[in-house]
Amino acid sequence: MSDPIAPTVDFERLRSIRAAAPHRIAELLASRTRPAPLAADGRLFIIAADHPARGALGVRDDATAMADRYDLLRRLVVALDRPGVDGVLGTPDILEDLALLGALDGKVVVGSMNRGGLQGASFEMDDRFTAYSASSITESNLDFAKLLVRINLDDAGTAATLDATARAVTESARLRLPIMLEPFMSSWVDGRVKNDLTADAVIKSVAIASGLGESSAYSWLKLPVVDDMERVMAATTLPTLLLGGDPGGDPADTYRRWAEALALPGVRGLVVGRTLLYPGDDDVAAAVDLAAGLVHTPAHTNGSTER
Repeated sequence: MSDPIAPTVDFERLRSIRAAAPHRIAELLASRTRPAPLAADGRLFIIAADHPARGALGVRDDATAMADRYDLLRRLVVALDRPGVDGVLGTPDILEDLALLGALDGKVVVGSMNRGGLQGASFEMDDRFTAYSASSITESNLDFAKLLVRINLDDAGTAATLDATARAVTESARLRLPIMLEPFMSSWVDGRVKNDLTADAVIKSVAIASGLGESSAYSWLKLPVVDDMERVMAATTLPTLLLGGDPGGDPADTYRRWAEALALPGVRGLVVGRTLLYPGDDDVAAAVDLAAGLVHTPAHTNGSTER
């Protein structure tokens, strides 16, 4: 990482604790300072880092960009130290590394339940959860749950995914644990699963996901920024965070689309990973600062503009 403000990180201590005193991980998570679930302006800006656990290591044309765990952790430490960054989303391995590095104090920590349907696998639509459960997120003293729910009407595996998701939502509601649902209408195209990013498809996925579980009281949505986002946001009353999406294209256009979507009623913030952790110019701090400014701008206070 070329960023001149890249921190000095005590990886030797991290390795030593993992090998000789693994019980310290639970102790550090239990004792960390937890913030209010929303920032003072009612917004959330979350850095996402759950990609490696599903084998998604590529960024643009570099298929192994996220393979170096030490480089990834340095980038995360830089991002989490920037003003306006409210928290981080990750699987247990990532979040426990960050806890050992002291990077989670005062942050909203989102536990990713992850998915078993790995990209490119014959079983890709088998999206059983392979990381956190709602109960383990609560026991780990984390603040939020997150899951992916891909809905493929041509694949019978979707039924099991919907059932597992409904049970996770129900358990989260009973524990009073906020849970982000990231829904997509998906299909098989040339042997790969492709998500439909038209407004109509996103609206359909929102309708299905919103009704999962015995209560929606603690359900949030995590949605892609697509054309006609006004219609998408008119389809739900659930608090919504925007999905940053895969890096690529013109960064200025990406930021413009984020800014427009962030101004819509019901939108509470942004969840972005690789786009900010691996920007084209490798300046993590600058990329994160720009996105934080979009989320925590006075014009977007509380995301409560009346329709």
